[in-house]
Amino acid sequence: MLKLKINPHLLECGTDEAGRGCLAGPVTAAAVILPDNFQHPFLTDSKQLSEKKRLQLKEIIEREAICFKVVHVMMDEIDKINILNASILGMHRCIEGLSHAPEFIAIDGNRFKPFGKTPFECVVKGDGKFLHIAAASILAKTYRDEYMTALHEKYPQYNWKQNKGYPTKEHREAIRNHGSNIFHRKSFKLLPDQLGLKL
Repeated sequence: MLKLKINPHLLECGTDEAGRGCLAGPVTAAAVILPDNFQHPFLTDSKQLSEKKRLQLKEIIEREAICFKVVHVMMDEIDKINILNASILGMHRCIEGLSHAPEFIAIDGNRFKPFGKTPFECVVKGDGKFLHIAAASILAKTYRDEYMTALHEKYPQYNWKQNKGYPTKEHREAIRNHGSNIFHRKSFKLLPDQLGLKL
């Protein structure tokens, strides 16, 4: 059973991101503040859940959260400042966009930069330990998947509806056959060296 939050008596937000390892599309961050009486039997790390369950949970989280915010950080910013800084920037923008200022921030992972003077704690695999981080992981994942599925309509050759921009074998083959486009991250290695060689 996941814990609600780290500090029982503070207004605490959980934050997470999705899409750090992708070759295309934004990195998407989310921040969520849940009410103190929130609980749900199958809310956990979004990667452990089916798409159907994630979408059900998205509705519940949006309905029951005190507040939430989701932000896309696009490819040009990722290429400019690198993926780690872009992920942290996305989390900062989410926290800034919350309608209630949190008194404490819980972050999934092990890297963060201070957000003003608000105290924070990084929690490795936090989306499997705390409900508010799990909720943020669900929102980040579902919003990003939705974005990539919409892009698929314009660029079906990459099958982003299926791979969501991750470096699957099929996605890399499509890049080799069709080239990259404006939604690919130029600072990422899109093709392994052996695929990139002209024979």
